[in-house]
Amino acid sequence: MNNKLIKLFLVNLITTVASYAQQPNIVWIVSEDNSKHYMKLFDEHGIATPNIENLAKEGIVFDCAFSNAAVCSAARSTLITSTYGPKLATHYHRAEGKVTLNNTQEMFPAYLRKAGYYTANNAKEDYNIYKSNEVWDESSKKASYKNRKPGQPFFYVFNIETTHESRIHFTNETMNTTKTTMNPAEVFVQPNHPQTDLFRYTNTYYRDKIKAMDTEVGAVLDQLKKDNLLENTIIFYYGDHGGVLPDSKGYLTETGLHIPLVVYVPKKYQDLAAFQPGSRTNSFVSFVDFGATVLNLAGVSVPKTMDGKPFLGKNISKNELEKRDETIGYADRFDEKYDMVRSLRKGNLKYVRNFEPFNVDGLMNEYRYKQLAYKEWFELFKAGKLNAVQSQFFEPKAAEALYDLDKDPFETKNLANDPAYQSQLVSLRKKLHSWMEKQPDLSLYPEFYLLDNAIQNPLEFGKKHQKDIKKYLKIADLEVLNFDKAAPKIVKCLQSKDKWERYWGLIVATSFGEQAKSLTAQITTLMKSDTEIINRVRAAEFLAIVAHQNTSQPILEALYQSKKETEALLILNSIVLLKDFYQKYPFQLELEKIDKKVRENYTVGRRLEYLATK
Repeated sequence: MNNKLIKLFLVNLITTVASYAQQPNIVWIVSEDNSKHYMKLFDEHGIATPNIENLAKEGIVFDCAFSNAAVCSAARSTLITSTYGPKLATHYHRAEGKVTLNNTQEMFPAYLRKAGYYTANNAKEDYNIYKSNEVWDESSKKASYKNRKPGQPFFYVFNIETTHESRIHFTNETMNTTKTTMNPAEVFVQPNHPQTDLFRYTNTYYRDKIKAMDTEVGAVLDQLKKDNLLENTIIFYYGDHGGVLPDSKGYLTETGLHIPLVVYVPKKYQDLAAFQPGSRTNSFVSFVDFGATVLNLAGVSVPKTMDGKPFLGKNISKNELEKRDETIGYADRFDEKYDMVRSLRKGNLKYVRNFEPFNVDGLMNEYRYKQLAYKEWFELFKAGKLNAVQSQFFEPKAAEALYDLDKDPFETKNLANDPAYQSQLVSLRKKLHSWMEKQPDLSLYPEFYLLDNAIQNPLEFGKKHQKDIKKYLKIADLEVLNFDKAAPKIVKCLQSKDKWERYWGLIVATSFGEQAKSLTAQITTLMKSDTEIINRVRAAEFLAIVAHQNTSQPILEALYQSKKETEALLILNSIVLLKDFYQKYPFQLELEKIDKKVRENYTVGRRLEYLATK
């Protein structure tokens, strides 16, 4: 090798090492399924987590950090793209068909790799999106930052499963034989839950899992220290969405969305943080912001396709951050349970929009109901042993709800009809409507339609159908009017040649309950003649809920005709809803009449298994 080549090699090596030295390592320590409510660092009723608390002494505590979805795959799909789920149809848990990102968008670690980072994920992914080969250098239970090149900066994710929902699926024998750290008789049980021995034990058992998780966080921190990496590494600790006690994971409650977040920024990189070590902030940050923040910390340009805004890195001021006071939440399908809900929290006020308010939060979800506390709660409801607040979980909802979280942190008192809050209600309603239009929110179409038409390029589909989505959203929002004003518009929708106008007209009509009985004759005609299977089911659902008719046979006939798994799943959602909460009429399923492909779908199978036991 001649001198010129040697000199060139050394210059390139020095340049590369110098570039590496300017880029911080970034580590995410992620605990599954725990909101901030069960940790003493964030809530007086929580358990001590000494390792996370020690990290907080030198880090920044974000008191207003949120997942945008309340379940793993939807939350993680938002994290990995830094893009809102309803815009990409990535928010259905679990995906019946994975989304393809178009060529203008990639999962954010791919941008880090292009900038020279080593990316390693240990080990959970759970994305509702097809992953390219450009995202991770390693993604497995053996993945580690230690496999990088000498001096190479890294982005490392370490997932802790100890607090996952499955760990709370204990038996009665466990309750009788396993002691908890705290005395169950002294533990706080939130006011919308039954104040029973089982709920007290479940609370203490869960807090012990959080304590064990904290020990695992400490082990990761100790390893980074042992490897002499703390002075060069920015560390995030956070929960991947809310907790697993009933009415949290899977629901847009604060216990489902409000996560713990601590970020440690070493002295070397203090210019990348707007807040001092050991401080706390009420600035609102959400999962949609996390990917953009990591890119900004690494000095990588944030793609315009991302919705998220960085909250750390260069050119982020404390003044601007302290003005951030909003977060969006979304929910559609969790496993086999459907219910379209959106939320907007601004400061201490939380606005919730229930697009199918006749749905019941406590509707059977097989995985949720593996937890003994869920089973007991439902049994107590059926036995009439709950108070008004505790019963809300099993009752139809209002189309919109408003909560003052300073006064009502567990969202038990709906202020939507309180005259003192009307200006705030209208403002938040308009703001959420505008956000859904702008996305646009693809859930204004049923999931099965999106699977057939949108998931190959959801951004392009949304752009092409934005006017239609705006139209359907306007119809859906008839639910917030009084019936007399909404009725003529509902009638017009029911007569429309557009099947999705009829679809939303039927949902809106059902949302008004017995006020909408005058529409019975017209909707009976649709149940018999609509060309769209799901519209015939929605019509039958209206007639069962509003007109108290036995429409089990027309719904079953629609189920037998369906050839699409998620269409059948939506029909089964109506069957379980009517069977458990509205009708006394039996649904005599004939399994052999259900399409074989539909019947063999795993998620459909959960519904069929449940119905077989009823």
